[in-house]
Amino acid sequence: MSAEHPTLPPVRLRADAELARDALAAPLLAQAVRLARWAGPGTRVDAGGELVDEQLPEAAEVLGLTDDEDGETWAGDAWRLAVDTGLVAVEDGEEREDTDEPGRAGPGENLALVTGGSPQDVLGLWLDGFDAVFADAVAPVLDDLDAIVGEDGEIDFDALDWDPEVEAEFLEGVLGNLYLLTVSEGGAGDGPVPLPALAASMVVPDDMGEPTDDVLEQVSDAMMRLDEQFRLLEPMGLVEYQPVDEALMAEEGEEPAAPVDDEDVTRYGMVRLTPLGLYGVRARMLEAGVDAPAVGDLTDKGAEALLDGIAGYPETAAREETAAWLAGRDALGAARELLRAARGADAGSPLRRLHCQQTLSLMGAEAEPAVREVLDDAELGGLARVWLAERGAADVPAPPESMIFWLAIDTIAAQLDSDGDLQELQELIEGLTGRHSGFFEAAWRIDHPATAEVLEAMGRLHRDKTAAKEARKAAFKARSRTGSSGV
Repeated sequence: MSAEHPTLPPVRLRADAELARDALAAPLLAQAVRLARWAGPGTRVDAGGELVDEQLPEAAEVLGLTDDEDGETWAGDAWRLAVDTGLVAVEDGEEREDTDEPGRAGPGENLALVTGGSPQDVLGLWLDGFDAVFADAVAPVLDDLDAIVGEDGEIDFDALDWDPEVEAEFLEGVLGNLYLLTVSEGGAGDGPVPLPALAASMVVPDDMGEPTDDVLEQVSDAMMRLDEQFRLLEPMGLVEYQPVDEALMAEEGEEPAAPVDDEDVTRYGMVRLTPLGLYGVRARMLEAGVDAPAVGDLTDKGAEALLDGIAGYPETAAREETAAWLAGRDALGAARELLRAARGADAGSPLRRLHCQQTLSLMGAEAEPAVREVLDDAELGGLARVWLAERGAADVPAPPESMIFWLAIDTIAAQLDSDGDLQELQELIEGLTGRHSGFFEAAWRIDHPATAEVLEAMGRLHRDKTAAKEARKAAFKARSRTGSSGV
């Protein structure tokens, strides 16, 4: 009976202008911009577009890194990002592959976007940079070049035991899990996630109880690889990362440099996605075809898209989305549109009507004419009476008995589809049967597409054995009446 729900909970993103400011403040992109502005007729690059060695000290000076022992390395990284994102334009290496003369470089077309582009232009530039840094993060670690360079001087990639697709899928999976922990209600939220937990989420099978020594070793290896990768991703503004304590990386048989407190999980690395990181990971997910909604996606869409779209949203996010949808709309027109969209006999219609009722609860007296228009509607008349009664409206006609039971079936069907709190659902079921004597004898006759399924669920969930048995009998009668079979 369940309708299709979004794969992921909706994320709350900051405004594009704010994210664009964060993007330009990301250390690596900011350095790339500075080098792009520095590049000119005297800038020399090799056939791969890299700065020649003689240029690196000056590039490091431009970035204020002359006192850093890794300054030239950082300068080289920033230059590569400038080239990859089009902030810098370099001569085509193929034009000079037969000469030892260095090539030239200068500002690229995309440099103008930094000050003259829209927030979306800046974010597009940052996403290109994210792609480039991601590729660096999944590249093989070349600790021993002599072991992998063949006699012809070429790198033997088979000797690396490195599969680029596997490496990329692993890091994508890690970022996806971190995203899910961040956006899920009851997840990490804005707080950091321990690196061991993130590594274990990718390595330890879901059905495994106590991890084996082999699995624990795989978790440890994954942690060390992730430690390297998050160190690369942090300067791009994607994550905030507290690295693994180097004292924990002591070689086997050596004493750690400092006492190891096994209870202090923060020493094993802590990571959180920044607001910009949430935006970036979601963008990659969308590109890969993953359903990753954001609060506000439905604001400009019709009522049917709204009611269907929030079907899988947590309560808080659904309320934010509907409030944003209502803002700026004519209340009476919006109420009529919502009620039209709530009609239907398809599997998702009970949940649409529930969300329609919840959305109408955010509206005032302006919606009353639209609600009164559907009092005689078989599908909407029940919820219309509930809405009017909650506001103390006068002259609300009493519902026919069939409408009372139809609304009860529809409400339980919606609750079953929403994957809500089990105890609340049990209390709803027991409250309904307690208020209406002979509930099951009347309910099985109700012409609602979910009648049999609802009665079967009531038979499973009702904590009174006698009532549960009555519900199962009623479900059998409902199926016999419609000629349908159970699941």
